[in-house]
Amino acid sequence: MPTLRLALAQVNPTVGDLAGNAELVRRWTRRAADAGARLVAFPEMVLTGYPVEDLVFRRSFVAASRAALRSLAADLAADGLGDLPVVVGYLDADGPPQVSADAEPGRGARNAAAVLHGGTVVATYFKHHLPNYGVFDEDRYFVGGDTLTVVRVDGVDVALTICEDLWQAGGPFAVARQAGVGLVVTINGSPYELNKDDIRLPLVGRRAVEAGAAIAYVNMVGGQDELVFEGDSMVVAADGTLLARAPQFVEHLMVHDLDLPAAPESGTPESGELADGMRVARTRISDAGPAPAGPPAVGGLVEPVADEAEVWQALVLGLRDYVDKNRFPSVVLGLSGGIDSAVVAALAVDALGPQRVVGVSLPSQHSSEHSREDAAELAKRTGLDYRVEPIQPMVDTFLANMSLSGVSVENLQARVRGVILMALSNQEGHLVLTTGNKSELAVGYSTLYGDSVGGYNPVKDVWKTLIWRLAKWRNADAASRGETPPIPENSIGKPPSAELSPGQLDSDTLPDYTVLDPILIGYVDGDLGREGLVEAGHDPAVIDRVLRMVDTAEYKRRQSAPGTKISMKAFGRDRRLPITNRWREHGL
Repeated sequence: MPTLRLALAQVNPTVGDLAGNAELVRRWTRRAADAGARLVAFPEMVLTGYPVEDLVFRRSFVAASRAALRSLAADLAADGLGDLPVVVGYLDADGPPQVSADAEPGRGARNAAAVLHGGTVVATYFKHHLPNYGVFDEDRYFVGGDTLTVVRVDGVDVALTICEDLWQAGGPFAVARQAGVGLVVTINGSPYELNKDDIRLPLVGRRAVEAGAAIAYVNMVGGQDELVFEGDSMVVAADGTLLARAPQFVEHLMVHDLDLPAAPESGTPESGELADGMRVARTRISDAGPAPAGPPAVGGLVEPVADEAEVWQALVLGLRDYVDKNRFPSVVLGLSGGIDSAVVAALAVDALGPQRVVGVSLPSQHSSEHSREDAAELAKRTGLDYRVEPIQPMVDTFLANMSLSGVSVENLQARVRGVILMALSNQEGHLVLTTGNKSELAVGYSTLYGDSVGGYNPVKDVWKTLIWRLAKWRNADAASRGETPPIPENSIGKPPSAELSPGQLDSDTLPDYTVLDPILIGYVDGDLGREGLVEAGHDPAVIDRVLRMVDTAEYKRRQSAPGTKISMKAFGRDRRLPITNRWREHGL
């Protein structure tokens, strides 16, 4: 039984940076070669970054991707790495875009994988199953492939698949069994969701049993706009047993020796023959050779962390990559002394370091002394650049020239704060972070062009009750390492308030968050209607009140800043509802 030393390169590409991504592949391929690997695989569309969205429709970009792939193959050979087969995801096309007037049936843009060897592209595979749900619109962009690519490496037949191929029964994995392969390599751009890792491992195990082959699953890591990819690459045996698992949220090279069945010489579909509705294309790269030298390579098993730790890492990585990949030097946010801005500030310091974070206290006549003290205490604990800009003189100037009262004055205060933050952004180049949580966003509890102002919202997809859990976890984590907890205890323990009027509390307008969040989770994330929420045990009167707020706030959400997705249904890319919409659940 041949032993194949496999390397999975869990790396962080950048969309559109073809030269930088190619260099990334070259650098990590060198590391794989130095580790004695005989096959190395990179994530889905690593060469272009993922997802590229409407860049697919630019023929210049498609041509650049294909040219970059050919150049990468040659450069790897020039680096002395030509003998090592490298699986690389990229954007290809065998026809015009499907949206063009000259589109051809069955041809178009392709989500593709290539095997680079000896300075050339020796094999290609086109993704078969195209996801068209949640954040994915691949039916809009790509044409699915109908051929399973099998390459023989060191005497082992290896099938190539891409991401969604794994999530659907049948198709490439059923064909892989008929083709008699020993290993299926699945390259992925699978975005993070809380607890998705608990679903992914059993799924990979089922596909391994379906294919009758080991599976090597390599996922990218890093942030791309609202999406964050956590890695969690793994190797699973043909019976579904987990053999190796990579850490989450960091770049990592996992090298593992696999004892795999030798490729059969007959009795399996040859190149060009049909199997279960798909063609099989075979390429021979190398026959069985000597076993890898030295001690066996063991990829190791990294256990997943607790939910709060996992979410915190996702939010930190998503924010860091959004700031760095878009070349912002620093960030600025309003520090109210409340829990939301405290959590965002702590996330920003963890992501960027205190020297790149500006926190601004923006007190009005309604700002309590303890809120000012809590903001200053957080700045002291984290070391961020702390400033105080009182807003009352500016608010008074408006009120001296306009007759405003009630909620108009409350919103005016929020908008003056937004103006100050944007002025600092324009003057000093910071990216403004907004701090509204998912609960507030759901019910419209924010001021347009006020507290909602900003270019990115790290907690956009975080329910208020989870905000508190994250704050407590982050402080406990710091204490466990002998560090100062970053978030003042007063910010965690006091009742939440916008402090826009005397004695104001969130509970004046909203149900208690422990009541509100379960209703919102059912309605927003679970698509439950009124009857389903009642059946779940929620108070019908509270349901009607909450759903009315959610439905009438769609226009606000449409204008909200992007933010890191951590749930199954984030506002924006996942949940797309019309603003002009008279449908209401029964009872409203």
